[in-house]
Amino acid sequence: MFNALHPTASPNQFTISYEFFPPKTPEMETQLWQTINRLAALKPHFVSVTYGAGGTTRERTHSIVARIVRETEMKPAAHLTCVSAAREDVDAILRDYWDAGVRHIVALRGDPPTGVGSKFEAHPKGYATSTDLVSGIRRIADFEISVSTYPEGHPESASIEQDLDALQAKVDAGATRAITQFFFDNDVYFRFLDKARGRGITIPIVPGIMPIRNFKQVAGFAQKAGASVPRWLAERFDGLDEDPETRALIAATTAVEQVMSLARAGVNEFHFYTNNRADLVFAICHLLGVRPVRERAIA
Repeated sequence: MFNALHPTASPNQFTISYEFFPPKTPEMETQLWQTINRLAALKPHFVSVTYGAGGTTRERTHSIVARIVRETEMKPAAHLTCVSAAREDVDAILRDYWDAGVRHIVALRGDPPTGVGSKFEAHPKGYATSTDLVSGIRRIADFEISVSTYPEGHPESASIEQDLDALQAKVDAGATRAITQFFFDNDVYFRFLDKARGRGITIPIVPGIMPIRNFKQVAGFAQKAGASVPRWLAERFDGLDEDPETRALIAATTAVEQVMSLARAGVNEFHFYTNNRADLVFAICHLLGVRPVRERAIA
């Protein structure tokens, strides 16, 4: 069983990163920092902190990022969007991050604020696109810049080719890494990767992995994000709404299968959407061989 799952790469060949979101309650904040402290032991390449639509979590995002800098050895990447902000305000945020010791930005166009409607409208004095934002970041300081990309197409894109055009523009503007929207069919990722490489896009295109803790919630996210949910995946979770223990086992098995399949195919970098919980991500990393230093030393 172990041989069937074990990737061909050695543990030190894997680069991992995590995404967290700002908590809304004191209890959720406690959970977040428990998660951060546990996953910190795995020495991630970086950890990102999301930024709500319309800047609704701006202060909380900045607070978490600053605390990660102060209290951990992890390198935070702060999400930043174009939504509802003038360029001078965004530029001020960037300077504040640089002064706080942050050297990595995840640059996104962002979604419209809740209640405004489904169509994005640029701030009249703001950055109009994520490409514009990347260019602006480059003018402010020498940040590492990660951007998003969509293997199955952004919901507003007419085609995959249009998504590749957008990715190429962000690379030309100075992006150094792309992180994909989550997906569940690995062939989707590899087809997109082949097309990107065929265009001469050489930056890392890191698969975004979403362990499924709540299937209905993730299916809702997928619908909004333009990500497909294979029938076989829906069938795995069918009938488990009132059976959290079995659902957790199925979730772990599904995530492990996906990551191990990618690893066997030569993928050596993963970005995990953690939902501010450590257990599934920690288990996946353990199977990859990514473990706390003290554990590897004992072995």
